[in-house]
Amino acid sequence: MARKERGGSVGTPATVALGNAGIAYAVRAYEHDPAAESFGLEAAEALGVEPGRVLKTLLVDTGAGLAVGVVPVDRTLDLKAMASALGVKKVAMADPAAAERSSGYVVGGISPIGQKRALQTVVDSSAHEHETVLVSGGRRGLDLELSPSDLVAVTRAKTGPIAR
Repeated sequence: MARKERGGSVGTPATVALGNAGIAYAVRAYEHDPAAESFGLEAAEALGVEPGRVLKTLLVDTGAGLAVGVVPVDRTLDLKAMASALGVKKVAMADPAAAERSSGYVVGGISPIGQKRALQTVVDSSAHEHETVLVSGGRRGLDLELSPSDLVAVTRAKTGPIAR
């Protein structure tokens, strides 16, 4: 990554966490359209990035708590594969209000980085096909670009084939 952005007007828990970890990243902001049907596909189009490089953050309920799945925006989370990656029988998508309370972010702007509560995280293995990926920076209209290995490191994630 060419440079590290810090603080200023884009300070979010995600940028603070990356700064504290010494991880290089680039801020990629765009004008969010409230009428957009897919926040992730909107980001990919607005930033001129192939959708497979833009990752969405989805929270699931394991029955014993929440966990985080990170998959490309042009794919869906395979719940059976996610459960298997977590070592549980099944998972269901988390209630949006529970996801917001747990992460400290709003739906459509949930970042896998700097969440209020550290949760078990799984990043789809396809992320490693790219030199850099983009994830939400903690609010709609703000993405952060970083290497997949840095994303995995800062979120203490495991990787696996969880997208379909």
